[in-house]
Amino acid sequence: MYSPIFLRTEHELNKALKKQRRGRTDLGILFTSLWDDQSKALIKEICEKLPRRSSTPLYIVDSFKMPHAFIIFNTSKLPHLIQFKRGVLQSEDYLSKVYEELGL
Repeated sequence: MYSPIFLRTEHELNKALKKQRRGRTDLGILFTSLWDDQSKALIKEICEKLPRRSSTPLYIVDSFKMPHAFIIFNTSKLPHLIQFKRGVLQSEDYLSKVYEELGL
């Protein structure tokens, strides 16, 4: 189960990724856009249903605030979920699978 954390700067994302590399911790990164209706609906559901306190963070990245972060993971479709599970990178951009992976 993820706990949502909204990022404001690319520096915060880089810090989280550096921490993940050192500790091989599990985390998720959700790329969204406030201009996309599907992203807005997903964020609303995340805020309503996911707990605020959990062991696994879900970093939510907005395309308007952090456009360079999208280039790092070759993100072209939104919403796009990147997961680090046991040090292995998993990428999912199919909407129903994103909901399933988040447990929504």
